[in-house]
Order: sequence, then C-alpha cells, then structure tokens
Amino acid sequence: MEIEDGFDDLLGEVEVPTSPKKPKSGEDVVAGTAPKPTATKTHCVLVNQKQRGNPLLKFITSVPWEYDEIVPDYEIGKTIGILFLSLRYHNLNPDYINNRLKELGKKYDLRVLLVQVDLKDPHVALKNLTRICLLTDMTLMLAWSPEESAKIIENYKIYENKPPDRIMEKIENDPHQKIINALSSIKPVNKTDAMTLITKFGTLENIIKATEQRLADCPGFGVTKAKKLHKALHEPFLKRGQMKLQSNDEFSEEICLEDIEKMENEGKK
Repeated sequence: MEIEDGFDDLLGEVEVPTSPKKPKSGEDVVAGTAPKPTATKTHCVLVNQKQRGNPLLKFITSVPWEYDEIVPDYEIGKTIGILFLSLRYHNLNPDYINNRLKELGKKYDLRVLLVQVDLKDPHVALKNLTRICLLTDMTLMLAWSPEESAKIIENYKIYENKPPDRIMEKIENDPHQKIINALSSIKPVNKTDAMTLITKFGTLENIIKATEQRLADCPGFGVTKAKKLHKALHEPFLKRGQMKLQSNDEFSEEICLEDIEKMENEGKK
C-alpha cells in the first residue's frame, strides 16, 4: 500500500497550537468572579472515549486510568500523547491515521504512535507508517498483542517523571550479578539458567564441582546443555603444547624461559 500524494498536503495543514492565554492579573479580575482552577488528572492515564472496548484496557493493571475528553487515544500527564492503531484496521481504513494526526496537530512534547501488529505480512504497512512517523515527528512503538500494548502504556506512565539514568544501562558491581554474567557468557547458558544454578548450588565453587548428571537435573537443563557447561567449566584456559610465539616478537604471558629455550632449540634443528 503506497502513501497517497495528498498526504504531504495534509502535513502542511497541521496547525501549530497557539500558546495558552496568560491569566488575568488581580486588577482585571473582579472580586468573587474569578474562575475556579480546573483540577489536572496527572495521577492516571487518561483514555479517549473512542477506546471503549479495546482489549488492551483490561491489561492496564499497574497504573490507574480513566476516560476523559482528550485528543489522543491515551494521555500521560500533559506532555505525552499516544495514538493507538491496529495494522488490520489500518489496512481497512488507511485514511484513519491521517485524520487522527490532523486532529493531534503539534500538541504534546512526546507523540507516540502505538501500533499493534496483527497481520502475517506487516512489512509494507509498517514501512508506510514509519515514513508517516518520520514526517510528523511521531515515535513509533510496536506491540504484537494487547498485553504488550498495555505494558508499553504502563511503562510510559511509570517512567513519566523518572530521570534518564533509570532506564540507562548500568555496570553491575554486585558479585551475584557478575557470576550470572560469567555463567551466561557460556554459549548454551542464558541468564535464567545462571540464576537457576545459583539458586540450586549456592556458590560458583559448588557449580564447578557438580557432576554432569546434577547439572542436567536442573530445571531448563538437559544432557546436552549440562555436558557443554561441565566441559566449559573444567577445560584448561591454556593447553600445553599449543603455546606459540606470536607475531612481532610478542610472547604469551604464560610462556616461561624454559619454553622459549626449547622452541629456539627446535628451530635450530
């Protein structure tokens, strides 16, 4: 499905919202006639009435939400607006997202298009939606089920006011985490397997001393995985007889003087 040529004209029609009016000063407000301040609903996720019946709503359980008269489908605070779109619905109504984007205008600092992928071959539709997002300053988020869609909305709310370092990669200094990282670096072992090993054996020493049969008895393991893990934990780091002089006269740290003399004598022969 190709994007219609009229879409670029649509982008030009998107209106930039005007700045909010400044409140009147005390001199301009007659005593007793000042309007009451409106309460802001920033404690929960606001949901557009159009989303009634969307299956993802029953999976939003970690944060509160309620219906409200808003422009996007979901509003997080006053800075995040989320539009929801099903790929199947998009194929049936290709103009729908264009009209919603026109309504949204330039509102919100962070504008998200949450797309639920429910087609067997979504590549063409996703390519077009990616282009639309690039042209309209939208962030494209993909989910493959209502549960995933709800989790994305929940995470936006949970991390709404959190500093960036909360979601940045951290260097773990915890010895427990270091053991998990070391074990999971062995090809057949993942982090879940590493945690299982620590839970069952308690220490790295006990894991190394364990037999193949005891390793195979761990949940998620089998004979093949246990055998590979046991071999990785017991084979020497440097095998004798395989030490060779490196190029550019660089030597391995494990080569001693006797080894060098022996290799020199063999070279003379």
